[in-house]
Amino acid sequence: MRGFAKAFAGAVLAAGLVLGSGAQANNFRMGFQGNLNTLDPYTINETFTVAFLGNVYEGLTRRAPNLDIIPGLAERWEILEGARLWRFHLRRGVTFAGGEPFTADDVLFSAARVRGETSDLRARIPNGAEFVKVDDFTVDVRLPAPNPILISDWDTWLIMSKTWAERNSATEAVSSRATQPGFSTLNANGTGPFVVQSHQPGVRTVLAPNPRWWNDANKQHNLTQVTFTPILNDATRVAALLSGEVDWIDPVPVQDMDRVNANPTTQVLAGPETRTIYLGFDQRRDTLLAPAEIPPAPAGAAARTSTNPFKDVRVRRALYQAIDVNLIVQRVMRGQARASALMIDPNLFARHGAEFQRFPLDVAAAERLLDEAGYPRIAAFRNNSRFSVGMDCPNDRYVNDAAICQAVIAMLARVGVHITPIIQPRAQYFAKILAGGGYNTNFYLLGWTPGTNDSHNVLLQLHGCRDDRGSGGVGVANVGGYCSQAVDALTTRILSEANPVVRDGLIRDAFVISQNQDVSHIPLHQQALAWGVNRRVTMAQRPDNVFMFYHVMMR
Repeated sequence: MRGFAKAFAGAVLAAGLVLGSGAQANNFRMGFQGNLNTLDPYTINETFTVAFLGNVYEGLTRRAPNLDIIPGLAERWEILEGARLWRFHLRRGVTFAGGEPFTADDVLFSAARVRGETSDLRARIPNGAEFVKVDDFTVDVRLPAPNPILISDWDTWLIMSKTWAERNSATEAVSSRATQPGFSTLNANGTGPFVVQSHQPGVRTVLAPNPRWWNDANKQHNLTQVTFTPILNDATRVAALLSGEVDWIDPVPVQDMDRVNANPTTQVLAGPETRTIYLGFDQRRDTLLAPAEIPPAPAGAAARTSTNPFKDVRVRRALYQAIDVNLIVQRVMRGQARASALMIDPNLFARHGAEFQRFPLDVAAAERLLDEAGYPRIAAFRNNSRFSVGMDCPNDRYVNDAAICQAVIAMLARVGVHITPIIQPRAQYFAKILAGGGYNTNFYLLGWTPGTNDSHNVLLQLHGCRDDRGSGGVGVANVGGYCSQAVDALTTRILSEANPVVRDGLIRDAFVISQNQDVSHIPLHQQALAWGVNRRVTMAQRPDNVFMFYHVMMR
């Protein structure tokens, strides 16, 4: 399979020649399938937005192209008291783009801001973590329990200036459901290698190199400008790359890959991605949201446990076994994906392939399970259907996302489940699905990239029991309300377990419960990365689909 034959390590993929000696303007022009709707780094926990802003703001840590954790605004750190205390030694001489000096006060402020009610990135910092200022350039983080993976996703916890935020009434994150933009929605002030020159949401965002960047002397890019333009239409986006109007697009539709590679000035950079595409269900409500219709069970039908079909594990498993994921991989994704048995990339959990297999495709078994759950076919209801429910899908976020949903809808119709598609652009979709505590959907398609590259992230954020606000970041993306006290207990143990063999066993036990027994979600596949680039560009392609402009060279 093209793309997945490459090694998991994020190597630097050459798409051009070395830079010539003459100085020139190098405007790196980007075309993406969605908009950049905010400059506030805590508004939405979405890969493209956080990755783009990671070029303007910085975390205490960074990641190398092979995803190794390296120093960022913290030049080093110590793990003390059995991983209950982490001491961070901050980089001196760093200033924000506005001229404010970077100190420990900014770290403490950012820790409070990211844990605020309106932040979508609360899970970056675990419950009970206490930030203590030792001096202007030393911060202690005290933890109620050992946490050996504390900083695994701190490269995307981006540090903000306390002085700037207070001066501009931006001390709280702007909610993704806000009807009016805040100051930090339209303005940015980071310590990163680039600064925002202009930002017109939905139209264009322009960055320029930051002359104050602390690492400018060692920069590995030669860009003089970055211009981002959202190009939602696939055909228009590909045409812009082929004509030379843009230098990079994401994604290249699978049906256009050969054409991009055949063009003398462009090529596809393809490789494995750690993102899992999956389906989820509302397992919390007794009654589904509109549009949904659950007809009365006819006389003689099996007794129902609920009028929300998804609260019955037999229904969830029935839908799982009615979906032909291999057909989706081959037809919809044209081979540019890998069917998955779990909610985690196999490269990130060694026991994935050896101990977990997908439930087999079995339409007859799916029909029996639906009958047993009390949802028989009813001749007078929607062409002999069992029940009808709405399904939320984006149409501009994942590779062929709307087409995947349409394929699923057709497959479920075969077993008598009538699905009404609710397909929206990603801005409206995420505002509905993820913001405001979630729970605003019956049935949905999402993709998840574990920022820590660890199973704990998936178990905590997609499976963790939560209250209506996703307290402390637990279950922050568990929008269907799955809850297992046994899984939560294992997740807590996994976080503090240092022995890798024991830890893998605990992860296995948690997935046995959530996936094999409870069918908490329906994993579909890991999609392949497919960036289209001009051949005069050399850049690093990371398997987490995060792009850093300071790893881009143009000739």
